[in-house]
Amino acid sequence: MKNYLKETHLLDYNHPKIQQLIAERKWAENDEFEIIKRIYNYVKNEIVFGYNSKDEFKASEILEQGYGQCNTKSTLLMALLRGVGIPTRIHGFLIDKTMQKGALVGLTYLIAPAKVSHTWVEVYYNSNWIALEGVIPDESYYNAVKDKLQKRDGGYYGYAIAVKDIRADNFCFVGKDTYSQSLAITDDVGIFDSPELFFEKYNNTPSPLKQFLFGKILSKRLNKRLQKIRNRKNEL
Repeated sequence: MKNYLKETHLLDYNHPKIQQLIAERKWAENDEFEIIKRIYNYVKNEIVFGYNSKDEFKASEILEQGYGQCNTKSTLLMALLRGVGIPTRIHGFLIDKTMQKGALVGLTYLIAPAKVSHTWVEVYYNSNWIALEGVIPDESYYNAVKDKLQKRDGGYYGYAIAVKDIRADNFCFVGKDTYSQSLAITDDVGIFDSPELFFEKYNNTPSPLKQFLFGKILSKRLNKRLQKIRNRKNEL
């Protein structure tokens, strides 16, 4: 279990900004359920859904940016939970990129791999490992897109969501697994102690050209679009 509490290069939970946040929110003063719930809700809704320019940001950097997707939100969520002494690990997958339609558009969708590298955090609670994938979409974004999801394969797909049930309370932590993209999983690539170990093997922008295009140009355009969606200012 010690491996699931370690600080790493990306899980830099002793960074002053992370320690300040933990102290200000007084998370450590609650019981274990409330700690997990409050940290989960913070990363879910106060770190809004958006596309970072790369996956390999430190938790402190994601905190400063204020937005994230599955892989970067996972890094921050892991760091905050480990920072208050709660064990976490990362579960890696590949997912069908078609579920990203609506969130990814144009050239960004075209250059994305057919199978996108994806992670969720698993937290050790009540003697079980619990999946926390539901942390990805913030509430305002989900409310803006839920009626636009397409029925498919026994669930609802689109806008970076793939779920069996579109009720918003299924994304809330109540001591059980939460999911937001799980129906799109094509490959389970295993459990990892840290994000670094996952990113060594799986990367969504492996070529320098794709890294440049996404990091410098496309991610900024995408996030402007997502904010419009969140504010319901476009026609989707």
